[in-house]
Amino acid sequence: MKTNNRNTILFLFLLLLLVVAVVLNISLGQVAIPFKEVIKSLFGSHASKDTWEYIITNFRLPKAITAILVGMGLSTSGLLMQTLFRNPLAGPYVLGLSSGSSLGVAFVILGAGALPIALSDFLVSSYGIILASCLGSFGVLMLVLLISKFLRDTMTILIAGLMFSSFAGAIVSVLTYFSSAEKLQKFTFWSMGSIGNISWPNIAILSVVVFIGLLLSLFSIKSLDALLLGENYAKSLGLNLKKSRRLIIFATSILAGSITAFAGPIAFVGLAVPHLSKLAFQTSNHRILFSGTLIIGAIIMLLCDTFSQMPGCDFTLPINAITSIVGAPVVIWLLVRKNRLV
Repeated sequence: MKTNNRNTILFLFLLLLLVVAVVLNISLGQVAIPFKEVIKSLFGSHASKDTWEYIITNFRLPKAITAILVGMGLSTSGLLMQTLFRNPLAGPYVLGLSSGSSLGVAFVILGAGALPIALSDFLVSSYGIILASCLGSFGVLMLVLLISKFLRDTMTILIAGLMFSSFAGAIVSVLTYFSSAEKLQKFTFWSMGSIGNISWPNIAILSVVVFIGLLLSLFSIKSLDALLLGENYAKSLGLNLKKSRRLIIFATSILAGSITAFAGPIAFVGLAVPHLSKLAFQTSNHRILFSGTLIIGAIIMLLCDTFSQMPGCDFTLPINAITSIVGAPVVIWLLVRKNRLV
């Protein structure tokens, strides 16, 4: 009973923190907007200045929603992978999905010059890059699912994913070696991740895909709880291991692949947030961890994006760098504290 009360209070606190993080994210930036003006705009009234209203509606609100979707999706996929492989270092990109996306984007950015001009112009546009990223991630997914049909050992799938990642990374390196400085710069900017240039139609698409991925993850909760005790014990409970494994991999691929396509590869969040959720709720029950991971992931991503905006400055730092700089020391401190080494 005490544990349930504690979890309820913690969930309420996290929800309140999420609301605060959203308001901070929209308020702070190169142009400071008063809190009350943000609240007015969010609840249907117009801000006092047309400039503030335009910034909130067309730039900061879409970015905040994207940050929430990215945080929720990557954190959940990280939780799925860590439980499936029973490896605390597993993350959403452990199956090679990010490398597949990078390979697809590298082909269109670094190699599009060899194609006809009309096709080349489309491929290097934002929609062409999204399509290439999706196809690259989807290709790796198909290979992983194909291999999973013939493998009994889950760890072998993990090794196969790492090999796909190394192979794709090698091809990207070759393309990079023969590319011009301009193309390299564009590819480097994509690889740093960005959640600030996504239009409302793209956000709608991303929201639908992330919702589907989260729904599939929700259906996997019982399987994840069983897998914690080992594959043999899960089989003794009547779990169809291959079917459950494919569902978990598919859910992870939808979440990580779609987010990488729209926002680029985002580091740290998928790896670290599941650990933060476990430390906060002190449970292995995936029904609680799933909800906690969703909220914490959204909060972390919003805060990292707020830091990347550098309030009062004329520039924005890469979100990928901020997620690692801000997050890694926090996780190390929490892990050290958990093991009572301080």
